[in-house]
Amino acid sequence: MSMVSKRILKEVERLRQDPVPGIVAEPIEDNIRYFSVRMNGPNDSPYADGCFTLELYLPDEYPMQPPKVRFLTKMYHPNIDKLGRICLDILKDKWSPALQIRTVLLSIQALLSAPNPDDPLANDVAEQWKTDEKRAIETAIQWTAMYAERVVPSDAAKRE
Repeated sequence: MSMVSKRILKEVERLRQDPVPGIVAEPIEDNIRYFSVRMNGPNDSPYADGCFTLELYLPDEYPMQPPKVRFLTKMYHPNIDKLGRICLDILKDKWSPALQIRTVLLSIQALLSAPNPDDPLANDVAEQWKTDEKRAIETAIQWTAMYAERVVPSDAAKRE
């Protein structure tokens, strides 16, 4: 078994033993590099009532290269495009092999709390966020209601 496989197995075990609040990340049975992720929107954000589905893939070069992550749930967010791709520095040029799957997921969840319209992936959304933030937030709430699964009370309790 390669060093990388051991690292991935350790990370998977830690995710199971010490889960990230509001996030469930599990490898697909026949491929330990491909994860199904369910993420609750952070409290006090336009995404608070939603549970979002993401996919996370660890390339062969992991941990030297960052995971590939994208939202499968449609999102209204300046840093997430129509294909679900995410503009986040640690998924690009700020990646470090010291980072782990849980760090990436926590960073994505934090991005939902603090959109950065100055480094957009969805230019139209970023423009609205800059010119009419109130309306942009209302749209994000509407999209969450339309496209995300509802957070059930037991999931909400796990977010605290």
